[in-house]
Amino acid sequence: MAKITGLHADLIREQFQSALEKKGFVFFDGGKKYNLNIIGVRNDSHDSKEFDDILVAIYRNNRLRWEVLTHEITTEPGPSILHRPINPDGTAILVPGQYRSVYKVGTHGGAYRHIALIQRGGEGQGWRDQNKNKTMEINENTLVQEGMFGINIHRHARPTEKEYVAGSSAGCQVFKDSREFAEFLELCNRSAEIYGNKFTYTLIEEKDLD
Repeated sequence: MAKITGLHADLIREQFQSALEKKGFVFFDGGKKYNLNIIGVRNDSHDSKEFDDILVAIYRNNRLRWEVLTHEITTEPGPSILHRPINPDGTAILVPGQYRSVYKVGTHGGAYRHIALIQRGGEGQGWRDQNKNKTMEINENTLVQEGMFGINIHRHARPTEKEYVAGSSAGCQVFKDSREFAEFLELCNRSAEIYGNKFTYTLIEEKDLD
């Protein structure tokens, strides 16, 4: 994790705010502290085995100065899940977009239940990878569905850092380092105390920052 402050944070904020507004998305500010912009950036490589995407949290701190937290994550399901999908329609891959007030702090289920940001406030949009070849492939014929897929934002099973995604994501946005996720969740809890337990997640692509 990197915490960025000062001029560097201001410049990053300007870049992301411009990218979101060009796509018609909201960038949260209002001059208020801890009004979080939680933004995922999907790497153009689409390498499903790597934690090669990023999640940034951009917000004003207690002094109303901009801060940016950056984390290595995956926004794509791991190759083992792509190969053996849970859903017969194929593995869900979150479609880039802005999901307003869709997430809340709650319990992520599965084999390692833990507190995370979970999709409970509204529907998401997902591509369905149907060829089961361990590679994420999206084209004009890819099935798109909307629904309550449970595409959450969470950590993996290990308490520290994990090198490869493997089966850690079935479409969720998963942190590479579980210790960093704990710090991110602490920030979300601080925000929830002010604005309530609802969060917007915006997923963009690397090319959107050009």
